[in-house]
Amino acid sequence: MRTIHLSKDEARRFLLAHQYLLPPRSLEGKAGIVEFVRKVGSIQFDPVDVTGRNHELVLQARVRDFSTGLLYEALYEDRCLVDGFDKNLCIYPMEDWPFFRRIREGYRRYYEDKAHPVIHAREIVRGEIEKRGALCSDDIGLEEQVRWPWGMTRLSRASLEAMYFWGELVVHHKVGIRKYYDLAERHVPPHLLAAPEPNPSEEEYLDWRIHRRVGSIGLLANRGVDAWLGIDGATSQRRAEAFSRLVAAGRVLEVRVEGFKMPFYMRSDDEPMLNSALTRETREPQAAALAPLDNLLWDRRLVKDLFGFDYTWEVYTPADKRKYGYYVLPVLYGDRFVARFEPVRDRKSKTMVIKNWWWEEGADPSDEGLRAALANCLDQFRSFLGCDSVRVEPAAARAGVDWPEA
Repeated sequence: MRTIHLSKDEARRFLLAHQYLLPPRSLEGKAGIVEFVRKVGSIQFDPVDVTGRNHELVLQARVRDFSTGLLYEALYEDRCLVDGFDKNLCIYPMEDWPFFRRIREGYRRYYEDKAHPVIHAREIVRGEIEKRGALCSDDIGLEEQVRWPWGMTRLSRASLEAMYFWGELVVHHKVGIRKYYDLAERHVPPHLLAAPEPNPSEEEYLDWRIHRRVGSIGLLANRGVDAWLGIDGATSQRRAEAFSRLVAAGRVLEVRVEGFKMPFYMRSDDEPMLNSALTRETREPQAAALAPLDNLLWDRRLVKDLFGFDYTWEVYTPADKRKYGYYVLPVLYGDRFVARFEPVRDRKSKTMVIKNWWWEEGADPSDEGLRAALANCLDQFRSFLGCDSVRVEPAAARAGVDWPEA
């Protein structure tokens, strides 16, 4: 068995190169969006919108001219991407539709076994969509209140979501966070819709899920971290067995990183990118604001150990227990995290407000190269938000943030 040995610096460079963050914003346009999603398998969706939703923040750090409109074209016009479940609710390539058949069928069995009202409402909902086209929950008159995972809701909403979960419907388009659903057969290519389960055994399926999840981050170890969310039955023992099979098949490589006792794993297909990252000429570092659920942060323990950056998204933390703030984003500079900040979008005045800023230990706020890169980063972020100006509030100003314009 061949083992790759990396220093911490080399491991950081590979991870960032794998995530298209060395340098950031190196991709372009709709093609860049699709390229990144295909590279990492999926990006996580979250509905909270303070300065963009998570999937939008992920992409703005990689795609220099990113806009939600471009993403929606790829999702709802070109249909080369699709909304679905992977780690949680995610966006993944349309060609991966057959691989998630198990998840969809599992949802259908779950609701059938419970004899949930959505099963009985299915024919009504399907009939309405067949006649009228894409609909949202307000377009269907099923007003009965039913139990749903996040509380009581109308049967119309539950039925649409259930049919989406089991793959009978897909998201046709969105208005804000409101989803309009249509029949899957109208938008999923027939050969994908009819494709059999590509991994017929449980063992094959687990190997595929673990191989895919390794690629979603770049490097991953067999330890209990949030990176494994969404893979049912992936206990430590079963992951170890899967890694043994994947290594034996040559699909993943064992990687030893200095300072870590446990081995990490990378996809063998990513070795050329590793070699490129380690031999690439170092350029002037650039800065980027990352999403709170960025793929790079799916293994926060790895980020803490490798980058020395301890990050928790505190949006669901009670206000009196937050260390930083409600919606605080990491700031990457080169191959280091140098800060975190709390931005807010004032839609009325079209202003990006920097409420607060916290430097990481070791960052030098007086460094001219760092300040120039941050000014460019903030200006790019302002443009992504559709804002015309930047306002620095007193707490951030006291931290030395004084670059309202690039």
